[in-house]
Amino acid sequence: MDLSQLNELLVGFQGLTIQRLIMMIVGGVLIWLAIKYEYEPLLLLPIGLGAVLANIPGTGLLDEGGLLKVLYDAGIENELFPSLVFIGIGAMTDFGPLLENPKYMLFGAAAQFGIFGTLLLATLAGFNINQAASIGIIGAADGPTSIFVASELAPDLVGPITVAAYSYMSLVPIIQPPVMKLLTTREERRIRMPYTSRPVSKVTRIVFPIMVTVITGILVPKAVALIGMLMFGNLVREAGVVQRISNAAQNEIANIVTTFLGVTIGSTMVGEKFLNWQTMLIIGMGLLAFAMDTAAGVLFGKFMNYLSGGKINPLLGGCGISAFPMSARVVQKLGHDEDYSNFLLMHAMASNTSGQIASVLAGGVVLALLSTSV
Repeated sequence: MDLSQLNELLVGFQGLTIQRLIMMIVGGVLIWLAIKYEYEPLLLLPIGLGAVLANIPGTGLLDEGGLLKVLYDAGIENELFPSLVFIGIGAMTDFGPLLENPKYMLFGAAAQFGIFGTLLLATLAGFNINQAASIGIIGAADGPTSIFVASELAPDLVGPITVAAYSYMSLVPIIQPPVMKLLTTREERRIRMPYTSRPVSKVTRIVFPIMVTVITGILVPKAVALIGMLMFGNLVREAGVVQRISNAAQNEIANIVTTFLGVTIGSTMVGEKFLNWQTMLIIGMGLLAFAMDTAAGVLFGKFMNYLSGGKINPLLGGCGISAFPMSARVVQKLGHDEDYSNFLLMHAMASNTSGQIASVLAGGVVLALLSTSV
């Protein structure tokens, strides 16, 4: 065996740096969190695996024609994976509670304030406007939208932004309650809102996704790729005549695309590029964006409570983000903890589903305003 053959054999050891070792450990931690605590396991497990694979030297996986590079070009570079994921999300979402209480759309809109507040703070921290906008989207707790926006405005930050977005989505039960409790009184959290079901016709359920797509297309064309796929998934759910497509969207398509999406995002976490002060700042500002979105929603909920004469529980505003249905469950638990007979879940579901639509629209607005400067 000559020297060149020996070097080829030892390329893995020679290329192993402390940064790559750290990121392989980070990948292992993500896998552990997914398995041990079930923190977004469908995403964190493949992301962790992708991080491990990307940091093994000499594999060629990230070279032109390599597996991970092909997946990135095919699914992230052209924004295919986030769009396909939204088909599954739409097929799994019941907009019935929102259609019964359309006023809760206001909560979804209010809870996006943190996006723009964080955008301003990120620019002050030294990020350019496109990077700052991409960081701000983390606050919506909407992983696919975060990827969609970042891949166009700040492709070099897709990795840390995605990891932050999905990490905070999984930590909703930990992050949101302190913010909600800080901004509300015990009396406000105890406000009861008896749920009165208003029948929603099948025609309304079918027309809703079509109308949302058309109106969004006219007002915010940049959001159509995501909102169109989200509403297509919901349409096949509500139509009732394509059950096979609906089942496939909720299961096979969602699972396969989510797996490829996670592995591909993990592959962007290469040690030399990922381990820097910028990544830590992004993760920190992402947490700030998430907290600000929650706070904005709760404060708007307090305003709605004032206008209604004390009939609306302000907690409902806090779940106007896209982390469905985790955020709605957090609101239900907080209300129940204060009064065991207080049942807020269906109201919270309405607010939470409005956040799914509002987060996509916010992403579309950001892209419309900034994509021309990319």
